Amino acid sequence: MKTMIIQDNQRGLLIKHGRFMRLLEPGKYRLFGDTRVEVLELNQPLTSGSCTLETLLACPEIAKQTASVQVADQQLALHFVDGIFAEALSKGQHAFWSIQHSHTFQLVSIATPEVAPDVPRYIFSRLPSVYYVKVEVSPYDRARLYFDRKLVGVLEPGTYYYWRCSVQVQADFVDTRLTSMTVTGQELLTQDKVSLRISYVYSYRITDYVRIALEINDFKEQLHVAAQLALRDYVGMHPLDEILESKEELSDYVTGRLREKAEKLFVEITDGGVKDIILPGEIRDIMNTVLVAQKRAQASVITRREEVASTRSLLNTAKLMDENRTLYKLKELESIERICSNVGSISLSGGSDLLTQLAGLLQGEK
Repeated sequence: MKTMIIQDNQRGLLIKHGRFMRLLEPGKYRLFGDTRVEVLELNQPLTSGSCTLETLLACPEIAKQTASVQVADQQLALHFVDGIFAEALSKGQHAFWSIQHSHTFQLVSIATPEVAPDVPRYIFSRLPSVYYVKVEVSPYDRARLYFDRKLVGVLEPGTYYYWRCSVQVQADFVDTRLTSMTVTGQELLTQDKVSLRISYVYSYRITDYVRIALEINDFKEQLHVAAQLALRDYVGMHPLDEILESKEELSDYVTGRLREKAEKLFVEITDGGVKDIILPGEIRDIMNTVLVAQKRAQASVITRREEVASTRSLLNTAKLMDENRTLYKLKELESIERICSNVGSISLSGGSDLLTQLAGLLQGEK
């Protein structure tokens, strides 16, 4: 004889000769012969190592004290304990003791990727990632959504969830911000056979996210080639001097050609311009020499102009001093003042010093 005690948070399965006989409530039991008890915890799912779940649920006493759910293929059961989400149950039959807690289930279909509106979004943070695909679209992005490589729509900024099922879910992100591209170092030949390297930069924005994916192959490369051809056409029709003097005309021509092309590529060109024009070394040296000569000629003209103005000013001053003796004397005193400020002592002929001569000049004026 054996004694078995079942606690309040437990239930017992009476097994005799390897067969389930009945459910044992909390209490003390004496066992005889080939009889044993399998103890089950109430806070654990209803499972047994001695018999199947179907056998247990066929017992009216067990069925009364449990909550069960049958999950089919391509389904999930959202399991809530006392109204709080606990887990997701995959296909099969599941049962839980409902003595201490209430158990409810929400069956959802995962045959297609779309998540039904009645499925709470917060549960995805508690689900294993094997059940779903998460797509996050930034504020400056749009996402092209594909099911089995078939475009089904464009996603606006936000967070999206899709069931991971037999259908493959993919998202292709598109940047909606204004984007710049540079056409660098194009070797071009002018009308007068001078080789140039020109860099051109332009800004664009995608206007149709769906058609650009379905109808256009590598729109960036096509825009790049269009800019190269436009630069080549313009430079080949103009000599070097005209190109250097009219960069804005070159920029307008290339930007106009790009806008014509961009409309067919579902892209908007907002602006564009020539960034750099690089001349060959020998041409650059010649132009530097010409520039230096021009600046020297301008400096020579300015110098001569200033000399003429200075001479004319001296002539006018001399005429005034010749006509006005007082002005002559004042000019003489200014000269003496400048001399005295730079020389410590001065000796003059005539037998008198500088101060005496100054006094004599002042008395003579009086």
